[in-house]
Amino acid sequence: MNNGLERLGYSNWQRTVSAENIQAGFSVARVTEVNKNGYVVADGEREMPAEPSGKFLFNAEDGADYPTVGDWVVIQTVDDHSLAVVHTVLPRKTLLKRKQAGRHIEFQLIAANIDIGLVVQSAQSININLLDRYFVMLHDGGIQPIAVFSKVDLLSSSELEDLRSTLSMRHNRYVLISSITEKGVEEVTNLLEPRKTYCLLGQSGVGKTSLLNCLLRTNAFKVSEVREKDGKGRHTTVRRQLICLESGGIFIDTPGMRELGNFDIADGLDETFEDLSSRAQKCRFRDCTHTHETGCAVIEAVENGDIDKSRYENFLKLKKESEFYEMSYQEKRKKEKSFGKMVKNFKKIKKKK
Repeated sequence: MNNGLERLGYSNWQRTVSAENIQAGFSVARVTEVNKNGYVVADGEREMPAEPSGKFLFNAEDGADYPTVGDWVVIQTVDDHSLAVVHTVLPRKTLLKRKQAGRHIEFQLIAANIDIGLVVQSAQSININLLDRYFVMLHDGGIQPIAVFSKVDLLSSSELEDLRSTLSMRHNRYVLISSITEKGVEEVTNLLEPRKTYCLLGQSGVGKTSLLNCLLRTNAFKVSEVREKDGKGRHTTVRRQLICLESGGIFIDTPGMRELGNFDIADGLDETFEDLSSRAQKCRFRDCTHTHETGCAVIEAVENGDIDKSRYENFLKLKKESEFYEMSYQEKRKKEKSFGKMVKNFKKIKKKK
């Protein structure tokens, strides 16, 4: 196996699923960057710009079929490795996706083949409901989530103690860090394993780039100053990119997300809200919505104080939102298929004439 590909995270699993897709004259590469102008891929020896083949574009049905950062792809190099042509996206071990921002009901791919997702929030402005939303997205993609709370140097000792108390009630795995004092950075470093892929997620200005610079032991990535008013920095990451650390860990940095909508997330909801889903097994009705039914074990647990009311309300909000988007998505797909059949029938009739 190409040692360079191994350093990029190529494992026995990827080798097994890619074997039948590689023909003579073709090779495997990993997508290391996605930007407005296209892709950059690495084959273990060099990086090069890449573009999809004409056949690939013809066969792609929607955005989910296109490469995203972290994907393994089958390429053919041209012009002495100055360009790579992407022919196939190999099967994904994990996939991170969200609802496309705005009114369009469509999936937007964020990254693929990630092992652990680090969700970064500023310790000065924690949003537990938003954290749950990120965890649902990660769990649904088959990715282990860890919460990272940055800028703890801006908290007083009493505020820090209150924060620890709040987080201990969530039972989520978390790390407290400061990129200024480097508190907690070693703890994050110790989490990283060679050839495993990690993803940095969070809103703009929460300290993702600062953390990445600490892990790299460099100031390679631009960081904007923190505003005194709210402790937030300005958005600095403008594209999704894959970065290899000297320790062997692999990071995917993503731009901040102003909008995070999820749908088709049943597994992610169950795993993130395991305390609710386990209670739901005891509900009187199998199709219980946990909103009004007599004999609902979830409602009973909320009333008894065993489940936090705000957590329960956030669960219902995410569930309702997902169901709405999924219904709209299925309706959209149905219309597209109907239109596609109509076009095919029209072409057949025209051909007969």
